[in-house]
Amino acid sequence: MTAVVKLENIHKVYDSGEVKVHAVRGVSLELAPGGFMALMGASGSGKSTLMNLLGCLDRPTDGRYLLDGIDVSGLDRNELADIRNQKLGFVFQGYNLLARTTALENVELPMLYSKLRIPRGKLKERAARCLEIVGLGNRLEHFPSQLSGGQQQRAAIARALVNEPQVLLADEPTGNLDSKTSIEVMGVFQALNQQGITIIMVTHELDIARYCKRNVVLRDGQIVNDVAVSHPLNASEELQRLREAEAAVKL
Repeated sequence: MTAVVKLENIHKVYDSGEVKVHAVRGVSLELAPGGFMALMGASGSGKSTLMNLLGCLDRPTDGRYLLDGIDVSGLDRNELADIRNQKLGFVFQGYNLLARTTALENVELPMLYSKLRIPRGKLKERAARCLEIVGLGNRLEHFPSQLSGGQQQRAAIARALVNEPQVLLADEPTGNLDSKTSIEVMGVFQALNQQGITIIMVTHELDIARYCKRNVVLRDGQIVNDVAVSHPLNASEELQRLREAEAAVKL
């Protein structure tokens, strides 16, 4: 099976005057379609830089990056923007929803920047379907202020899905959420992954990484550990255990 993400000896060097910072040092990595990978590491490990490269938000100093078979390493800014819109979906820690825009309208936004001219009715249909997928079918006309943190993150996930990306990139998606809501959000990711969506997620939380199929750990810009998770946690089962524990405490 052809890798949907393939990094070949990727380097990223930032020149800050007299000092050159080697943020990523010779990283090679492959991820097959349907993979679910946690990218981990301490602050300064290079994981954020690598995520920016994977998301075509930056270009490597050296090496090749093949995304769905396309070498994106040398593309210019406009070409990278097109690739991001067509091939990638982004979920951030801070949700980044427009405050005065409904959930439905927030999810429609990426389609407005697409080269494809999508009819207005189709925009609404696709956005509503994505909100249904993440369990917000009854919140289409709600504004972000009317949604809980977990619901806002679900809306952000729906927005990332609406252009049918090859890869979903999530940067600390549970960082602002409590434990129970974090598990619920991981349940959404697991359900999407079971449908065949490839997911790469940056997280510093070991418990969250246990819901993924693969854990890659960076240190000083290099991969120091890359392991398959033998028995990933099941979010549905963990939520049920949590509910039973809460019910027992109330008794």
